[in-house]
Amino acid sequence: MRAVQIQKYSKKIQVEINDIATPQIQSHEVLVRVKAAGVNPLDILNMNGSVRMIADYTLPLTLGNELSGVIEAVGDDVLNFKVGDKVYTRLPLNKIGAFAEYAAVHEDALSMMPENLSFIEAAAVPLTALTAYQALHDVLRAEPNKKLFIPGGTGGFGAMAIPIAKSMGLTVITSGSERGRARTLSIGADKFINYKTEQYADILSNIDYVIDTLGADEIKDELSILKPQGKLVSLKAGPNYRFAVDSQFPLWKRALFGLVGARLDSLARKNQNEYRFLFVHSSGVQLQEITALVEKEDIKPSIDSTYTFDDIEKALIKVSTGHSQGKVIVTF
Repeated sequence: MRAVQIQKYSKKIQVEINDIATPQIQSHEVLVRVKAAGVNPLDILNMNGSVRMIADYTLPLTLGNELSGVIEAVGDDVLNFKVGDKVYTRLPLNKIGAFAEYAAVHEDALSMMPENLSFIEAAAVPLTALTAYQALHDVLRAEPNKKLFIPGGTGGFGAMAIPIAKSMGLTVITSGSERGRARTLSIGADKFINYKTEQYADILSNIDYVIDTLGADEIKDELSILKPQGKLVSLKAGPNYRFAVDSQFPLWKRALFGLVGARLDSLARKNQNEYRFLFVHSSGVQLQEITALVEKEDIKPSIDSTYTFDDIEKALIKVSTGHSQGKVIVTF
């Protein structure tokens, strides 16, 4: 089969399309013929080695974290899926490889595709939707009737996070460029802030939760709008000691992450707030809940552009520039 691989970590976006063996499935795995795969900033981090402390891989590495496709074979002990099923997944951290014609996937990471989505649309969902779900349910433990702020919520993440947050009974405020206003409000946001004409830190206060999508430079402002005991979870600013403990990392790594995250933890404590970091993991159970919500509310992901498998490098470059309005997809 053909697969997109790197031979070494590099800051340059340079991949190879190689012919490699089709993966052999274990007893609890299925073989998926990949129809489409989402291209994410995480793929750039995988390429340049930025997340090696969280997820280190043997090289050469087949890239790609999320996919949609059709099951072609099932392992002897697979219970919930059969040949011909249309499925989608955020691949397990230790076994990525969505940019290939086939992928072996543990059934615990899989869900049936939402019936209202095409393969291209479905490939845009797992990573962002699970990130939003885990941020809201697992990390923030968000409660109904509380206020959530998502800075930069007009892209692919917001397209999933806003409806999930609304389904939990939250008031959702987001910021972004003016061209994202109509869509953001149409999928449930209660308030939209145009970041070019208004500073959210000047007009918001008493917020219960923030999901940071912008990174370390914004954390101080984001913490300033939280009420005491408010919680901030970052997808970008960097891990801390709490993250290392929750991830069951060894002691040396906990100490290292404690040092890395000390400034952010200190900023949060000063405001009587809590800083958390999230690195999304696979979960078929959570993805099944997301599927039910996507079907019930007829949620459609925000898609920027699609590329063919042979143009994967162009897709990766598009994502690396940060200029995509929604998800970039590669089709097979």
